[in-house]
Amino acid sequence: MGKNVLEIKGLVASVGAEKGSKKRILNSLSLAVPKGEIHLIMGPNGSGKSTLAYVLFSHPKYSVESGKILLDGKDITKLGTDERSRAGMFLALQHPTEIHGVTVSGFLRSAINFRRPKDSPISILEFREKVEKACRRLGIDESFVSRELNVGFSGGEKKRLEVLQALVLEPKIAIFDETDSGLDLDSLKTVATTIEKMRSKDFSAVVITHNPRVLKYIRPDKIHILSAGKIVRSGGQELGKILENSGYSFLKESAEGKSSG
Repeated sequence: MGKNVLEIKGLVASVGAEKGSKKRILNSLSLAVPKGEIHLIMGPNGSGKSTLAYVLFSHPKYSVESGKILLDGKDITKLGTDERSRAGMFLALQHPTEIHGVTVSGFLRSAINFRRPKDSPISILEFREKVEKACRRLGIDESFVSRELNVGFSGGEKKRLEVLQALVLEPKIAIFDETDSGLDLDSLKTVATTIEKMRSKDFSAVVITHNPRVLKYIRPDKIHILSAGKIVRSGGQELGKILENSGYSFLKESAEGKSSG
């Protein structure tokens, strides 16, 4: 097992601080993702999965009450979204925003240069080669990048664009927030297998989902079950098989067993 690229220690986070009525969502959540590994975070709706993704990227609606977020051993808990991005984190959004007047190509090139020193922007040739390679891996036509960002995109196209960004930006760690939701079977297979093929010693991922079907295409190093804002169980493929066979019913059974004991 390699050095942890992402480590979350006792994270407690709430939503609604800006409105004066905080609601705690994450409850002492801890997680470690070693370099080169792909971890799945699964759980029923309302368990705090998307909240975790937002907190990891310093969304202003969420506040960290206690705990730490470490990237390559560095405490980034108080860093802004832009600083976390420059440090090597990436978030694939569950609900990408449409931006009129900005092409996919222009957006991607700006995003790459945002992470590079100002005096060494990516060349047009290098950028084209990088985008063409990413498009081939996702099975999409290169004309895709000439369109306005998410404007008129189908649900599947939006999700493929999120994965395309990860391929082009090559982050240290990518957080995929329900990237599989709303996809038909073919799109689900393409997106999930692409994430699996991104696996390398320099790339790690956290795939957030509630859909056990992704386990047909992604073979995670570890699966974590999130319930009531904390990780209640972690395991390997055996845990995936339980989810495929019985869903999240075992969470209720476990709770009932504890209460009766």
